[in-house]
Amino acid sequence: MNFKRIIISRTDSIGDVILTLPLAGILKKNYPNAYILFLGSAYTKDVIECCEFIDEFIDWTAISKLPEKEAITAINLLNADTILHVFPRKEIAIIAKKVKILNRIGTTNRTFHWFNCNKLVRLSRKNSDLHESQLNIKLLKPFKVKTDYNLSQIAFFYGLDKIQILPEKFKALLDKEKFNLILHPKSKGSAREWGLENFASLIELLPVDKYNIFISGTSEEAALMQSEITDKYDNIIDLTGKLTLTEFIAFIAQADGLIAASTGPLHIAAALGKVALGIYPPIRPMHPGRWMPVGKYAHYFVNKKTCIDCRKTMDCHCMKSISPEEISEYLEKNCRKL
Repeated sequence: MNFKRIIISRTDSIGDVILTLPLAGILKKNYPNAYILFLGSAYTKDVIECCEFIDEFIDWTAISKLPEKEAITAINLLNADTILHVFPRKEIAIIAKKVKILNRIGTTNRTFHWFNCNKLVRLSRKNSDLHESQLNIKLLKPFKVKTDYNLSQIAFFYGLDKIQILPEKFKALLDKEKFNLILHPKSKGSAREWGLENFASLIELLPVDKYNIFISGTSEEAALMQSEITDKYDNIIDLTGKLTLTEFIAFIAQADGLIAASTGPLHIAAALGKVALGIYPPIRPMHPGRWMPVGKYAHYFVNKKTCIDCRKTMDCHCMKSISPEEISEYLEKNCRKL
């Protein structure tokens, strides 16, 4: 079967998008002449456009605001012959069928896919032991290509090779004599968090003469971290709210490592081959088995126990019980030499 113009539809968050990029890399490996379009949310555009395997970004945020007929026209004008519903959305599935995209690929566990897709893949994310990136690749089954990859193999398919040049004012903040470490304490409410007090303790443990520490986050998160971190320590550099996403990606690419919960920046760092240390809850499906960072120098920390106490709350005592000492020791033993 000849696949010429393929839409990858994934309209959720940055971390989810990063873990979908290897799917695009595998597609390009097997169909090098295919034109790959990525239908995503506007705020993930800068990430997607860093990927060498994506030929064009399509702004679903803008299309979704159009009247139905105009939205249908916008998708129709893409002249796609294939769409992969990686993140299932009923409205996109309906539009894809209305514009008669030839190959409409979705999973069997979404009822609306039964009526709007003509190539169904039996796949249950909820009960699977596979990683998110591996689950995404399973959707390539109709392409008759290899879909079984281990995580070390997947790490080679991100394709984040179109990184913008980092502005000199940010590049000047990096120290060639030290390990440039980004701490990203908050998650915009998308993940359980390790806690500001733990990040503060970690800062105190890391030798000033060895580590150049940056604090990152959104401008909204800046105020939340001010009293406990950014105003408290003289040996850190506050980047909260000061970089665009494009600049932040370029900064991560120039830094040495990043520590965060299960967030977009963590997965960006892993995809760029940086030291990416993730702190996770043991609860499914948020556990590292599903969402660990995937990269050459990626690693995760989790309290290895069966626990569901934070099922109905964002406060996870299992995460907060992971000691700053454990992480500082890992950095000293494994990362200083890189």
